[in-house]
Amino acid sequence: MELHENRISESPRPSSTKIPRNPPTKCRIVYMCRNPVDRFISLWHFVNLNWPEPLKQDSFEAGLEMMCREVEVFGPFWGHVLGYWKLSKERPGKVLFLKYEDLKEDIIPHLKSLAEFLGIPFSEEEERQGMMEEIAKLCSLDSLRNREVNVNGKQKFSGIKNSSFFRKGEVGGWVNNVNPSMVEKIENLIEEKLSVSGLSFKMSCNYTKTKIGDNQAST
Repeated sequence: MELHENRISESPRPSSTKIPRNPPTKCRIVYMCRNPVDRFISLWHFVNLNWPEPLKQDSFEAGLEMMCREVEVFGPFWGHVLGYWKLSKERPGKVLFLKYEDLKEDIIPHLKSLAEFLGIPFSEEEERQGMMEEIAKLCSLDSLRNREVNVNGKQKFSGIKNSSFFRKGEVGGWVNNVNPSMVEKIENLIEEKLSVSGLSFKMSCNYTKTKIGDNQAST
């Protein structure tokens, strides 16, 4: 089965960015986020791979503390995420809010929603042919990881290896890295920040508090 490139070749073209909370008025925003602790673990390992010398364990713990204090390279995580979450509810035709954990669980309905949001919905024939499943396969972590450009390529200006952008991509890996006292602190922080927002994160496939934020959001 062929994937028709002309579905996305027309102008304007998509771009990836970490733009501020107020988006340009003439474009649609697909906002992708991940639970904050897995996101931090991923970032720490990425920095560790690209740092001149291996990072020490105390830098990991200090980084977690900084995350809890909202001291981050690209600005406070919660203001960014909750800002777009609110905007997606106020202007659903403008902002599509996606969570990495949801896509890991079942990507197909989200691919369908994404296509509809972008104004290029899948036809019944394309669905019957399995186009969404083919796209999911092509865009999987393993597929992208094994592309030649990501196996041997580097970033043009920084020289960072493209392979360092690909790790495990699993949900809940943080439970193997964070000590119990910090877990409690993180739980309290997430419950405080999400509060009555209606937003929740799946923190782990097997973790008892899998969707922190739900209890507060339902009050």
